[in-house]
Amino acid sequence: MLVNGAAGNIGAFAVQLSKYYGAEVTGVDSASKLEALRMIGADHVIDYTKENFTKNGKKYDVIFDVTAKISFIGCLRSLNKNGRFVIATPVLLDMIPGLGFSVIGKKRVVTGMAPYKKEDLDFLKELIEQGKIKSVIDRQYSFENIAEGHRYVESGQKTGNVVIDVE
Repeated sequence: MLVNGAAGNIGAFAVQLSKYYGAEVTGVDSASKLEALRMIGADHVIDYTKENFTKNGKKYDVIFDVTAKISFIGCLRSLNKNGRFVIATPVLLDMIPGLGFSVIGKKRVVTGMAPYKKEDLDFLKELIEQGKIKSVIDRQYSFENIAEGHRYVESGQKTGNVVIDVE
């Protein structure tokens, strides 16, 4: 499995859940975040500023894209025969050809919002309490400094989560 945008909030959980279920995981993000990816269990890491994973010839069973900043066709080419391309933040222009591709070929494109279920959240809570997955916290801001926290998130530099203290 490859997770593109692996050091962000969604990506960090995707890496850890994939490892929990026994997947070999490649995490893609910027150089400054690669060590954090190793710490949460990524087997392989790719610095997207130096290597385009869609052009390195490797194939994956699943590509999970959090960023929506990569080549749709390149991702499809990087999938194994029965692979799945999961788009966490779908763009309409990617969804339309993806649906057509899924109908014609054996590869599948999965987009859209997953429903929130209490049992899924309970399961995540259990994994966190057991130490099997960790919430990655980059920085913490007071409520008074919430604008600064938002600026930091928007800068693209964060790894994992930014917490706003409301007390």
